Order: sequence, then C-alpha cells, then structure tokens
Amino acid sequence: MPHYPRLKDLREDRDLTQSNIAELLFITQQQYSLYERGYRDIPSSALITLADFYHTSVDYILGRTDEIKPINK
Repeated sequence: MPHYPRLKDLREDRDLTQSNIAELLFITQQQYSLYERGYRDIPSSALITLADFYHTSVDYILGRTDEIKPINK
C-alpha cells in the first residue's frame, strides 16, 4: 500500500483543506483522502500537479529526498 505522509503536511502547512486540493486535481474530496491516507496510489499526473503547486519535487512528496526545493529546470 502506498504511503504519502507529506501530502497532508504540505496541505496543512498552507492551511488548505482536502477539498481545496481535490478541486485543484479535478477529483472528489473522498478520492483525495484515499491518496493522502495511502489507500490508493496517486497517479503521476496528480503528483506533478501537486509538486508544481507546492513548489517542490515529486521525489520530496514521495519521500525519496528530504530536500524540499525542486531541482532547477
């Protein structure tokens, strides 16, 4: 089962609700909740959208790095 603990942290650090992020991703709040709690695997397109939105990298969201800043493009 996937686990995305940083999704909740990033969202809460910006005082956003699950509904706010679900709207950004064009999904329901319930669907986003499943991603955040690790009950569903998050699609790569949603990961990219979230990384751009939070100004971080997909690797940071996935827990593959602790460096919050993205690599310069």
